[in-house]
Amino acid sequence: MQYRRFGKTNLFLSVFSLGTMRYLTEIENVKNTIETALSLGINHIETARGYGDSEKYLGQVIKEGLSLARNQIYITTKISPTPDMDSMSQYIDESLARLNIDYVDCLAIHGVNTWEHFQWIANKNGCILAVEKAINEGKIKHLGFSTHGSLDVILAAINTDLFQFVNLHYYYFFQRNAPAIALAKQKDMGVFIISPADKGGKLYTPPETLIELCQPLTPLALNYRFLLSDERITTLSIGPGKPEELIAPLKIADDVTELNEEEMKIFKRLSNQQDYILQSDKCSQCYACLPCPENIHIPEVLRLRNLAVAYDMSDYGKYRYGMFENAGHWFPGMKANRCTECGDCLPKCPEKLDIPKLLKDGHERLQGKEKRRLWG
Repeated sequence: MQYRRFGKTNLFLSVFSLGTMRYLTEIENVKNTIETALSLGINHIETARGYGDSEKYLGQVIKEGLSLARNQIYITTKISPTPDMDSMSQYIDESLARLNIDYVDCLAIHGVNTWEHFQWIANKNGCILAVEKAINEGKIKHLGFSTHGSLDVILAAINTDLFQFVNLHYYYFFQRNAPAIALAKQKDMGVFIISPADKGGKLYTPPETLIELCQPLTPLALNYRFLLSDERITTLSIGPGKPEELIAPLKIADDVTELNEEEMKIFKRLSNQQDYILQSDKCSQCYACLPCPENIHIPEVLRLRNLAVAYDMSDYGKYRYGMFENAGHWFPGMKANRCTECGDCLPKCPEKLDIPKLLKDGHERLQGKEKRRLWG
């Protein structure tokens, strides 16, 4: 296991962190999963108030005793932003009680996803006052934020200089947040990548087309290498449901060097495949088409279509597309069948894509079961 400095927190975290959203089956499984992670060198555990009973389970394991001392383990919990101080103070104390600890090493304001959330924070009243009080009392060591928001919201939150780290989405198949990674580095912030296996493309169950394109690596290993080769990124979330699911990902936990020639050839192959298959229908994700009068998240629909057409990543596309209209500010936007063909987007597109046609095709390919967030 390799370790990296988590920005200005000056904590040295394992390059993989144990996420605890999926291990909620029984306490023995929880304990075995945590102990296996610790034995493999993971020293950072992430939970959240919103992850069902995750804090309670972790707290029970902590109370019973872990193989490592408290000062050898870094614990992060996440609490959603509130417009008032009292609610946040209450939530912090409740999380500490459930976790059976006196302090968290890191608190992330969970889901700074909208401009309203940003204002609650940027005004430096309400929840931030409660957090500052808790820091002064020793209940919180370091403050950061997690986000599923738009790039402009993320950049604005980083520029408040209130935070020491950021948790965000960034993967080979989703590089929209690259400017946020660069700004976080400039601000000496730790960077925690959310769910690179699942949200990064359901890469634990990849389609055959993608498997063949990524040979001799697996798609999951290739995405991990894409991220770990970037020294600006501190740690990647891994969320096992049981101890055995830790083994395969952690096989590359020591491989944090620059991309080698073979890996770069694979990425070139992936790029060429997309260009060849999509041709003039390829959306390059410039976001110039927004805003849409019908509130369709056009670039995200077309990104999912790109992946489904070029790499047969239809299962992933359906999984993510099903969250439109069902996950609120965690995955905003209407489904593509809401398009009225008003033409508002057409002159904005530098590639002159027939966006209404592509939206219709995307909806037909990706419509499936509606999907809510696990703890929605």
